[in-house]
Amino acid sequence: MNGFPMLPTIIVDIAGSAANILFSFLSLWYAFRLTRLKPENFLWGYLFYVTLAITAFAISRAVGHIAKEAFYIAGKADLWQAIAPYSGGVNTLCMISVAAVMIFYHKGVQAYEAIEQEAAKLKQSKIRLTQAARELRELNLSLEDKVEERTAELSKSEKKFRHLFTASKDMVFFSDRNHTVQDMNASGSEMLGYSRHETSLLTLPDIFRHEGDVSVYAKMLQLDGYIRDLESEFKKKDGSTIYVLISATALHDEQGQIIGSECIAKDLTRLKTMMEQLVSSEKMATVGQMAAGIAHEINTPLGIILGYAQLMMDDFDKDSETYQNLEVIERQTQASRKIVADLLKYSRQSGSARVSVDLNEIIEDAVAITEHSLNLSHIKVTLELAADLPPIIGDPEKLRQVVVNLINNAHHAMEQCEEGGQLLLRTRHDRAAGKVIAEVRDTGHGIPEHIKARIFDPFFTTKPVGKGTGLGLSVSYGIIQEHGGTIEIESPVAGPDKTLLQGTLFRLALPMVEETAAIQE
Repeated sequence: MNGFPMLPTIIVDIAGSAANILFSFLSLWYAFRLTRLKPENFLWGYLFYVTLAITAFAISRAVGHIAKEAFYIAGKADLWQAIAPYSGGVNTLCMISVAAVMIFYHKGVQAYEAIEQEAAKLKQSKIRLTQAARELRELNLSLEDKVEERTAELSKSEKKFRHLFTASKDMVFFSDRNHTVQDMNASGSEMLGYSRHETSLLTLPDIFRHEGDVSVYAKMLQLDGYIRDLESEFKKKDGSTIYVLISATALHDEQGQIIGSECIAKDLTRLKTMMEQLVSSEKMATVGQMAAGIAHEINTPLGIILGYAQLMMDDFDKDSETYQNLEVIERQTQASRKIVADLLKYSRQSGSARVSVDLNEIIEDAVAITEHSLNLSHIKVTLELAADLPPIIGDPEKLRQVVVNLINNAHHAMEQCEEGGQLLLRTRHDRAAGKVIAEVRDTGHGIPEHIKARIFDPFFTTKPVGKGTGLGLSVSYGIIQEHGGTIEIESPVAGPDKTLLQGTLFRLALPMVEETAAIQE
């Protein structure tokens, strides 16, 4: 190392190593600048890491050469021999780093190309979406008018339907597949006696009186898809019954499955009541004609039987068996003649007086007649008679008979009550209708729904044998009709707060003097 010929080699080695370090740093700085200009560019980033690894290797190599030359010039070659393996190890590590970075270069390029392809696809998709959006905007411009027009038509149709739903006097409701009421109009709520909020909690079994009718309703919708003119009975909130005529249509989903129904129910209660009254009136008129003929035919032989029995009683001693048998014949004949008299009254074949009548006096007389028997049964009688009650024109005896019949019926209904019961007789003046109203109300067991339509039929009675003939209410009905009035029945009785009370109420409505005169004319 002390010879002159080696000096140029040493200088070149040291200068080359220094230049290697300089150019390595310049390359690293330039690669770093590229990554700062385009941070998203994968290749520039990869190039930076490659440059970093090569720079580390170049610096390690150059520093090793410079150190070796320095140790040789200083005459410490043995020290360099000790350090040389470590310098070689560092060089090897740096070389391995460069090799590792270069090995994964093609994988990085493939990943970058894949990303670029996806980016190109996304770019093309964006272009297509932009074009589709442009076309949609153009289509939207042409459809806006049509949509607006269609919306106006739908709004108009919806208003018509909503008006029909809310203004209809019939019940209209919608139900789902579980028979739950989804919506019901105001007429339906009023018809059933529920509030609008309560109807949202109802189901069809809550509405239909008979549970089997719900199955029939569902089966008809399942088979035909609609219901036309089905007569049924609905149950009101207070438990009373209304008769309805049902028309319904099944609602389907996109798969054709039934998801509910829409129903219209028309209230037939008043019509049904009027028809029953008409049938009852026609039947009673026919029975009345038959009763009149039968009564006239039976009355004559009964009179003869009674006369001969009374004549024969004069020929026998009162203690004799024959006399007692004749008494039985007389008593039963007189009972038969009373039945005949009732038949004649029912058929209106007996004459009637026409005088001014104070209905309050008629009621007071009837109570006086029956008061003793009522007291024996511990029945409390209450009179609420209107002080300004106008007179009516009629037969006081027949009207008194009507009130007595109603009191006797009330007495019979309350005989089984442990505490006797209460009987209320009330009169009032309905100026708007031009009627005088009399009410007889008891607290007895009431009249079952299924026999209400028959209580005015001749010979129909719920009393045991020997307790009644079944003509009392029939005769009363005929007398009230003869006077131009009406007789109504409530059982159970509606209380002041619309609650139902046990018992029965008969309401007589008779025309005032002016109304009666007009009827007679």
